[in-house]
Amino acid sequence: MTATIADNNVGSARRVPVTRGYRFELVKLVSQWRIRLLVLACWIVPALFVAAVSLQSTLPTDTLFGRWMHATGWAGPLVTLGFAGTWALPLLVSVVAGDVFASEDRLGTWRHLLVAVRSPRRIFAAKALAGLTVILLLVAGLACSSTVGGVVAVGNQPLVGLDGHLLTPADAAGKVLLAWLCALAPTLALAAIGLLGSIALGRSPMGLLLPAIAALAMQLAQMLPLPVAVRLALPGSAFISWNGLFTSPVQVGPLLIGIVVALVWAVAATALAYLLFLRRDFTNPAYDGSGRRAITTGLVPLAGLTALTVGVVAVATPSTGSGIEQDKVQRSVATAFAHLYRLQTEQLHRPDVTEAQLRVTAACNKGGGQVAPKGPGNDWRCVVTWHLPGVNAPGTAIYQLDVTADGRFVADGDGPKEVNGYFLVRTPAGDTPNPLWQFDGNVELLDTTPKG
Repeated sequence: MTATIADNNVGSARRVPVTRGYRFELVKLVSQWRIRLLVLACWIVPALFVAAVSLQSTLPTDTLFGRWMHATGWAGPLVTLGFAGTWALPLLVSVVAGDVFASEDRLGTWRHLLVAVRSPRRIFAAKALAGLTVILLLVAGLACSSTVGGVVAVGNQPLVGLDGHLLTPADAAGKVLLAWLCALAPTLALAAIGLLGSIALGRSPMGLLLPAIAALAMQLAQMLPLPVAVRLALPGSAFISWNGLFTSPVQVGPLLIGIVVALVWAVAATALAYLLFLRRDFTNPAYDGSGRRAITTGLVPLAGLTALTVGVVAVATPSTGSGIEQDKVQRSVATAFAHLYRLQTEQLHRPDVTEAQLRVTAACNKGGGQVAPKGPGNDWRCVVTWHLPGVNAPGTAIYQLDVTADGRFVADGDGPKEVNGYFLVRTPAGDTPNPLWQFDGNVELLDTTPKG
C-alpha cells in the first residue's frame, strides 16, 4: 500500500496528534548515544576551546576576529561561528536531519510506525519538528558555550569591528547574538536538504552525507571569483555575510539577501521532501530510495531554484562582476586605518584626534599597477595618507593586502616601522598589540552609491 492508500484505509480511525508524535520522535532522537554526545560536546567543548585559545600566546590570526581573542571575550563566539559555519554545523545537520528518516529504513520499522500514527503526513511533521528541535539545541549550545568561555576567560571588554571602530560590550553582545541568529537561516537550508536526502536516498549513506556535501560545494563556490549575484544566490552565503554586522554603517544588503535565499531554500527543499515522502512505497522492506524520483523531484527543482535566485538577485542588485573594485578597497582601508589610528593614539596616550581631523585617504593598486585594480588577490598594495593637526607634512604608511573573493581582506603593515612595522607597541602600561600592524577588513560587494 502507498501512503495515499494508507490514509484512505485508516481515515475512520483516530489518528495520533502531531504533538504526541513529535514527543515520541524527539525522545527517539535524544535517546541515541551519538545525539546525546553531540549535545554534550556542543555545550561544553566550545567554552573550553575558546578559553584555552584565548590564554595562548599564539592566536588564530588567519580566522576572522581571531587576532582580538586576547583583548575581549566577545571575539571567541565569532571565531567559533566562523568555524561552525564552515565545518561544524554542516556535519551536525548531516547527523540529525540526514538520518531522521533513513533510520526507519535501516531498522525496517515504517509499517509499525504507520500502524501506530496512522498518517504519513503527521509522521513527516513530527520527524521534521523533532530534528529541527535537536538542531536548534546544538546551535544554541555552540553559541552559549563559546560566549561564556570567552567572557569568563578574557572579560567583557569592547570589541574592534571589521572597519576598526570600537563596539561597546553591550553593542558587541547584541551583534554576536544577531550574527548567530542570522546563521540559523543557512542551517535550516542544510537541514531541509538533509531531510530531502534522507527520504530520497533511503538507507544509502549518501543521504546522510548530502548536507555536508552541499555545504562543501557552496564553500568551494565562495572561494571562486564568481559574480556577486551568483555568490549571494547560494543558500550558504549568510554563513559569511554576517561579517557586515560589524562595520559602521552595517552592510545589511548582502546579509538580508543571504537570509532570504536560505529561507527560500529551506521551504522549497522541505516541500520537496514532503511530496517525495507521501509518494514513497512503505510496503517494500528493502526500499533503498528512488533514483528517478530523487532527480525529478529533488535535484531538478533545486537546480531550477538556483537559476531563479541568481536571476532575481542579478536584477535586484546593481553590482556586477566580483564586486571588489578599487574605490571600495580604498574606502575600506582608509576607514579602518582612521579608526585604528585613534586606538593606537589612545594606547600611546597621545592627544586625541578625530577621523575628520585625520582626513585619511588610501591609494591602492593591484599587481604593481600592471593589472586592472579589481577582483580578489594577494597582490593589492595600498599607500595610506593622513594628516595631524598642527603638522604640515602628511603621514604615510604602506600595506600589502590579501583580498578574498567574499570581500574580506587582511592588511599587512609594510612600514614605516614606527606606525605599523612591529607587532607590539610600547605603552606606559607595557607592551600591547599594535592595532595598525595587521588588521582585518571587509569590502561591501554590493554598490551602495549610484554611478554617475
